[in-house]
Amino acid sequence: MDDIKYTPTRPAALTYDADKDYGTPRSDSDVMVTLNIDGVDVTVPEGTSIMHAAQLGGVTVPKLCATDSLEAFGSCRLCLVEIEGRRGYPASCTTPVAAGIKVKTQTPKLADVRRGVMELYISDHPLDCLTCAANGDCELQDMAGAVGLREVRYGYEGENHLGQAKDESNPYFTFDASKCIVCSRCVRACEETQGTFALTIQGRGFDSKVSAGNQNFLESECVSCGACVQACPTATLMEKTVIAAGTPEHSVTTTCAYCGVGCSFDAEMKGEEVVRMTPTKAGGANHGHSCVKGRFAWGYATHADRITTPMIRKSIHDPWQKVGWDEAINYAASEIQRIQARYGKDAVGGITSSRCTNEEVYVTQKLIRAVFGSNNVDTCARVCHSPTGYGLKQTLGESAGTQTFDSVMKSDVIFVMGANPTDGHPVFGSLMKRRLREGAKLIVADPRAIDLVENSPHIRADYHLNLRPGTNVALISALAHVVVTEGLVKEDFVKARCEWDSFVAWRDFVAKPENSPEALAKDLGLEPQKVREAARLFATGGNAAIYYGLGVTEHSQGSTTVMGIANLAMATGNIGREGVGVNPLRGQNNVQGSCDMGSMPHEFPGYRHVSDDETRALFEAAWGVTLSADPGLRIPNMLDLAAEGSFKAVYCVGEDIAQSDPDTQHVTHALESMECVIVQDLFLNETAKFAHVFFPGASFLEKNGTFTNAERRISPVRKVMSPKNGLRDDGKHEAGLEDWEITARFSEALGYPMHYTHASDIMDEIAALTPTFNGVSFKKLDELGSIQWPCNDEAPAGTPTMHVDEFVRGKGKFFVTQYVPTTEKVNGKFPLILTTGRILSQYNVGAQTRRTENVVWHPEDKIEIHPHDAEDRGIQEGDWVGVSSRAGQTVLRAKITERVQPGVVYTTFHQPETGAKVITTDNSDWATNCPEYKVTAVQVSKVNQLSEWQKDYRNFSDTQIELSGMDPQTVVS
Repeated sequence: MDDIKYTPTRPAALTYDADKDYGTPRSDSDVMVTLNIDGVDVTVPEGTSIMHAAQLGGVTVPKLCATDSLEAFGSCRLCLVEIEGRRGYPASCTTPVAAGIKVKTQTPKLADVRRGVMELYISDHPLDCLTCAANGDCELQDMAGAVGLREVRYGYEGENHLGQAKDESNPYFTFDASKCIVCSRCVRACEETQGTFALTIQGRGFDSKVSAGNQNFLESECVSCGACVQACPTATLMEKTVIAAGTPEHSVTTTCAYCGVGCSFDAEMKGEEVVRMTPTKAGGANHGHSCVKGRFAWGYATHADRITTPMIRKSIHDPWQKVGWDEAINYAASEIQRIQARYGKDAVGGITSSRCTNEEVYVTQKLIRAVFGSNNVDTCARVCHSPTGYGLKQTLGESAGTQTFDSVMKSDVIFVMGANPTDGHPVFGSLMKRRLREGAKLIVADPRAIDLVENSPHIRADYHLNLRPGTNVALISALAHVVVTEGLVKEDFVKARCEWDSFVAWRDFVAKPENSPEALAKDLGLEPQKVREAARLFATGGNAAIYYGLGVTEHSQGSTTVMGIANLAMATGNIGREGVGVNPLRGQNNVQGSCDMGSMPHEFPGYRHVSDDETRALFEAAWGVTLSADPGLRIPNMLDLAAEGSFKAVYCVGEDIAQSDPDTQHVTHALESMECVIVQDLFLNETAKFAHVFFPGASFLEKNGTFTNAERRISPVRKVMSPKNGLRDDGKHEAGLEDWEITARFSEALGYPMHYTHASDIMDEIAALTPTFNGVSFKKLDELGSIQWPCNDEAPAGTPTMHVDEFVRGKGKFFVTQYVPTTEKVNGKFPLILTTGRILSQYNVGAQTRRTENVVWHPEDKIEIHPHDAEDRGIQEGDWVGVSSRAGQTVLRAKITERVQPGVVYTTFHQPETGAKVITTDNSDWATNCPEYKVTAVQVSKVNQLSEWQKDYRNFSDTQIELSGMDPQTVVS
């Protein structure tokens, strides 16, 4: 946390310690108040509690129900104090400071009261401290010592709660009601921090107890975020890993490797064993909160499926040969050299991943440009947020979101389009829900009723624009039409900040009658009046922020919609300050970073075009080679040319294109057609089953580097254990390698040494060559915790809000966004539209989360179908149904729900056997080739067996697992 801003008259410079619990939240008031606590004058912001002020003054007041991550509650009665001139003993957590008051925290009477209170707690608590999992890490134990409790006069006879049964249903933590002191911290954490309201205090007096809705935790509405576990002051809620392994003895702060929120965690360790992951209070993106994935689903790092030995083979029909690092790397290098000598340098390329660190991505793209000799490098952002990069670069001048996550707390209107924050970005989703509970208005544009529409407690969307899939541009045009024709444009902002000619062209376009909500009603499937009201709310409701996701980008007009969103934000003046902005919710942990680092075939790091002579000369001087000025191949181009026979080899680092990319059968045919596929990953994923070389990668717990989240926050990734990829089945042991080290050794084998000794050296090079990163270093990250780029001489501490005084491109530019309906049409054969999305417990292709207990919540992907469509087809809940499209067929189990509208079906894509990408077509965004995952015409019908593709997949997958030496019956698929 930052230091408090104190007045010059303040007697002492008191600062916040991020590791300390001050009992109640801090006050941000600029008005300062001085009081006396135990004879010492303390000056704090108005609104601060006496407990918090005492802690700042170096005085510790006993407490059990209080913690600074929650609002004061005042139930435990341990924190009582005396205030001169006032009667009684007020609770210091709920009593605010006042100028001139004199507070005593330690008197004989207070000591007696506190011991008496503690006696009552202990008289109804198991005395198993020596064998309790929380021994040494228990606030109840600490407070018993703090108040000097030495005996319990009441004895342990009579009615008590010691016989309460444990709830072991949750796979990650236990609930032991016999140890519960009913402090309500878990209930308040569930309400205030997470916003799920799954827990309550049931009963009164002696019968009071914590209840998960009269259900066990697994069957309840609990989302296993861990907030209750973290808040619990006793062993009532306890991680099973701590019960099994014991109390951690040291910790290392690192960054979660799941979604684009980029939560900071303390990896709490015993030696090299992770015991638990605790969200860091000082985390800039998460402020001590977490979700089920980051908090608990890290066990994949030590899963038995991990490949820890390099492997090579001549053909995908051959058994894998386990070899040492030198042999594997030299073999891969010789294959690249052979292929380039025969087919030319453009016959090879590489794919980076958003799951890798910035440093790893940078080194990989450097290898491809400087050593392979072409710009044939692309990244998984191609299939998710490449339209964000294009659209925001064109309109605002920078390929990134404009705000911090915290900015949402100053929003008055929140517009969520094509995103599902509570499932895809749950920690930010919780923050957004908090602001909505405070009164912010909500507009949701989504074909499906996500939780924010009406399924979250105390939250309901003011407008749910459940448009038909594929009509995003039409919706944005209709909203803009209302803004323009009803005089809601902020012309002062536009004249000062934007290109006026571009605005006039856009204004005249959207004002046309054909762009009105009435004219577009048939395409949208929306009531025109609802669209008009939503537009008015957005334009006039105060600070309005737009948050969007893959439901915007994964369309044939994805880039057009992104530009339309930017147009709308500029026209209403909602950009350049807190509470507003254009905010893409990046799906993976380092999508932003992988793009920043130059993973696209037309851009060097920092989004500078490869054809720019000055930029190219800069990199040529640093790297000592001549670089190509021609943009390279995108992933779809690589696959098309591979299928045709001219693209022969690919180096794929951390990406699984065989499961994640569209038209699976085309992807696998392309992989089969290549002469050398090199995969660097943790597991034998779907792409690795087509590989000839396998480099075992390192998990995020085994490496140093940085991730950049959706708010441009660069956060440290720190090694907490040695890389596991040095283990060999032949009894020999080699030193494990971080992923950048593997790429560097590969480069050296190809004749180009990379002289790095640590990931920090790579960041130093990035900073030297990339203007927006000039001020970034590992040293600065250690000092500040995280940094939002741009970070340079003009902004040495980073840039929380972009485009404050002017846009990066100078003047904002409006673009005419003509609605062009997708060519993917429904008809009599394919009458339904399939759209896709994610679920809370699983992550992307599921390679990590399927190897954790998260499968308890989502063991299979299902197809959601509206009751009317199900009835028409004779489909009942749980039936197996065939889903057929123009591209292929798969079979899924049916889930009947009104979350989807008639004519629309929906599925997730976390299981490889689901085959969701088998049925998606090759339609893609006009500007970036981002696939149109969200619009596929399909038919759904009852079946009684798997599809032919699924049968073939099972046979092929089992064979490949056997060829690796593993047992198909034990490998997670």
